[in-house]
Amino acid sequence: MRVTMLGAGAYGLALASILNKNKNEVIVWYYNKNKIEELNLKRESSKLNGYKIPKEIKITNNLKESLSNTDLVIISVPAFAFEDTIKQMNKFIDKKIPVLIATKGIQRGTCRFLHDVFTSICDNSYAIISGPTFAYDIIKDVPIGLTLATKSNKVEEIVRKAFENDKVRFRRSKDIIGVEICASIKNVMAIASGMLEGMGVTDSTRALFLTESMNDIKELIYVLGGRKNTILSYAGFGDILMTCTSKTSRNFSFGYLIGRGAKNEELEEYLKNTTVEGMYTLESIHKLVRKKKVKIPIINLIYDIINGVKDKNDIYKFLITKN
Repeated sequence: MRVTMLGAGAYGLALASILNKNKNEVIVWYYNKNKIEELNLKRESSKLNGYKIPKEIKITNNLKESLSNTDLVIISVPAFAFEDTIKQMNKFIDKKIPVLIATKGIQRGTCRFLHDVFTSICDNSYAIISGPTFAYDIIKDVPIGLTLATKSNKVEEIVRKAFENDKVRFRRSKDIIGVEICASIKNVMAIASGMLEGMGVTDSTRALFLTESMNDIKELIYVLGGRKNTILSYAGFGDILMTCTSKTSRNFSFGYLIGRGAKNEELEEYLKNTTVEGMYTLESIHKLVRKKKVKIPIINLIYDIINGVKDKNDIYKFLITKN
């Protein structure tokens, strides 16, 4: 099978490693010609230290060529570049080719979920994957589980054929909205969890926070048209648990700085040098719940703490008094 990966970040390259292991013909596209030349020369990425990109994986900045005669297209670009990438892709892609969305997040400004952005531009059948999978774990070839959200049996069949092996498994879901909400909001929760870590809380308090967060996310899924039980999927509980407890998560690390009382200069420096997806998602999800006139207490609290309206210690009061 010929598979095209749009995006050469850590996650895209990690997914490409699975595809290559499964003997697929893999082409990775990236818009920056200089970056492509560097990747082809060194066969490694600074975002995945120590990982050598297999020589079988072709890397190019020619979008038309990368989409020619492909059987599956995977999108793994940052959320801010998602819409532009879809517009460029749509000029060349065969309308019969399925698309797998691996990008997570909510579009800034419009507050649209990415599947809405995709369907407003492209008519191809699609699926979304999400789950507890850090890129550096994937390249270690360890067992992983992902939620595959799609309404198309054909797309499911093709994605499974490309990816599944003795280390990779999928669970099918038809709740595209619920999976996207979980995939987006987990980064926001990771910031708050990092705050608690920086404040030196016990495992018991952290468990209290995670439980309350899960309940709020479940209600948000329901209000926005998804299914409550999606919170128990790989995309839900699995990804939230991993992201909110891992010190290697960029969102968790940023929250940790806030929790331990880092100065504004240090926080600004971190944001300057590190992509903290949860910050962008927080802004969009806060705007969205206000627009929908929905009360999601945990979102409002995190937003107020980040923006200096409330103190980080208010999270203790919140956890005890929340209904």
